Amino acid sequence: MAESSAFNLTELANACYIGTSNPREDKIQAIKMLENNYSEEQLTTLYIYFFNLETDFEIQKHLIKLIDKIKHPNSFDFFINILMMKNDIQHRFESEEKLVQIRVLATKALANLKNMEAFNILLYCLNSKDENYKVRLACAEAMGKLGDKYAVTPLINVVSDDDEKSVYVKESAVKALGMLGDERAVDTLVNILESKRGLIDKFTYLKERAIESLSKITTTPSQKVIKALKTNLMDASSQVRISAISALMDLNHPDSVELIKSTLFDEDSEVIENAVVALYNLTGCDILFEILNDEKYPQCAKDKASEIYKEYESDNDNDLSDNG
Repeated sequence: MAESSAFNLTELANACYIGTSNPREDKIQAIKMLENNYSEEQLTTLYIYFFNLETDFEIQKHLIKLIDKIKHPNSFDFFINILMMKNDIQHRFESEEKLVQIRVLATKALANLKNMEAFNILLYCLNSKDENYKVRLACAEAMGKLGDKYAVTPLINVVSDDDEKSVYVKESAVKALGMLGDERAVDTLVNILESKRGLIDKFTYLKERAIESLSKITTTPSQKVIKALKTNLMDASSQVRISAISALMDLNHPDSVELIKSTLFDEDSEVIENAVVALYNLTGCDILFEILNDEKYPQCAKDKASEIYKEYESDNDNDLSDNG
């Protein structure tokens, strides 16, 4: 990469129309022209300088994404300052929503830097119930992405907190636990699936996330996990039932096939189709023949089995043709 000896921040900002009323497209094109002329460290410095001068919200977002793409360690303090709203950054935005968007982008960028020094700050924002929920859920997911095992207990506490009113924050904490893959989270996730509270019934997406995280964490599931998934095969939400089918398939437990087969008689055709796919992935063509030849199975199961078998035959014919 060729580096320019001319590195005057003010001149470069003027050349890129930063802080002016010039068209947005002109600014973006001018910024792009810098890429091959400076090192990643220099570009990071430039983009941060530009961000602090620019007033166009879309250009500000563009600059944060460019800094995030480079992932230079020098951007760490910049992102921390945005998340913590230092240097009166909140006064630069005309609305709370725009400030939140910028802080969320900065939080995601912090996770991508993989700097564990961010952990305590992310935890502080996550635990602050006065904080905007979008920022809190971004912090939860960032903690999961950082991969620090110390994040497991705080995330479990968020999920288990009966006083936590934001189901969206709980969802993000559950997702982060799945990213971390720590067995300590299993009981907490199972408790979500076993809960019958109104909050859980209303926001079934939390159950879906819990099921997905369980399948990532548990390689040898306990009977408690299998029992919870079995119960959720009969959940009122078809999407929860589909998630439970997918988890049982991924876990490939000795009971998975029989449990999934019970959903072939579900009232929802999408659930049935997902069950057929899961069973095929677990057992191969034998289950397709069983479904096609047994009158007890519903027509939509037969249609899906036929569709999969035709694809299977087509793939085999193509393999034979390639080998011939």
